[in-house]
Amino acid sequence: MVNAIYSPAADRYGNGMGYRRCGRSGVLLPEISLGLWHNFGDVNPLANSMAMAHYAFDHGVTHFDLADNYGPSYGSAEETFGQIMKKSFRPYRDELFIATKAGYDMWPGPYGNWGGRKHLMAAIDQSLQRMGLDYVDVFYTHRYDPDTPLEETLQALVDIVRQGKALYVGLSRYPANKAAEAYRYLEARDVHCLLYQGRYNLFDRGPEEQGILEQVRENGVGFIAFSPLAQGLLTSRYLHGVPEDSRMAQGRFLKRETLTDAVLDKIRALAEVAADRGQTLAEMSLAWVLHREEVTSVIVGASSVAQLEDSLKALRKPDFTGQELERIDAICRLPDGGQQS
Repeated sequence: MVNAIYSPAADRYGNGMGYRRCGRSGVLLPEISLGLWHNFGDVNPLANSMAMAHYAFDHGVTHFDLADNYGPSYGSAEETFGQIMKKSFRPYRDELFIATKAGYDMWPGPYGNWGGRKHLMAAIDQSLQRMGLDYVDVFYTHRYDPDTPLEETLQALVDIVRQGKALYVGLSRYPANKAAEAYRYLEARDVHCLLYQGRYNLFDRGPEEQGILEQVRENGVGFIAFSPLAQGLLTSRYLHGVPEDSRMAQGRFLKRETLTDAVLDKIRALAEVAADRGQTLAEMSLAWVLHREEVTSVIVGASSVAQLEDSLKALRKPDFTGQELERIDAICRLPDGGQQS
């Protein structure tokens, strides 16, 4: 069977996707971006990965978030995306905003990990080769390296931009004090930090509590949230037990001990708020992250087109009322998980 030539939807920019300016830059990102952490590795069917990427782009998702160690196996998500680029997306490269990261273990030996210059310079070259790209739109240092001088990590980012291998750079999961140093260093070398990527959801308010959101606003940096559904906790998936095919059942990144009675009570109470808004819990959880003006985009994962379709529904409801936000915060603050009247 000959594969049909992919032609994106003509109305891909007119079907409800919003675009937000990324800090102090000329970049506009879709409110929802597609992450390739799971379900795009070499253990997953290429046809399913392509179907999800096509559906995303057809519905205005122009931003695809990768890292060199995404898979499994390591590097295979980038290889999969490279095949999608070759088969489908190559004519539309200038419409796409492609991100990758480096800083977690990728190959054996002392240079296959962390934030040293040798690792980062090799990593960007390997990523570009796997994806068949001349450049990425943004290249992140994936985590702060406490044992490498920060200026070495940052100067590698500066040089990667100057070499034309990335248009912009970003930080992922950096502590606030080190992010502040990074913003100053990069700005002084005319390589403005475009994005800070951090975990942010109803159950994890770290970017608020640590001052990250205030910091990005002050520095003209965009914020992009990952894990907006808390690895699936903030969905209806676990309301009635632990499905055998779930991440929790398989022990993949989400442990059974996470789902205590208190947490389950909170999830059920939040699901009631969502129902009152005419949303699923997942839709409301995504919309809640997006209600913060500092948030440029939310990264969602998907295992199917249907799951991605559900995520995009988060864009279709009005913003939260003050009363709804107070009700949500009250539920999330409850130490015993009991419901508020």
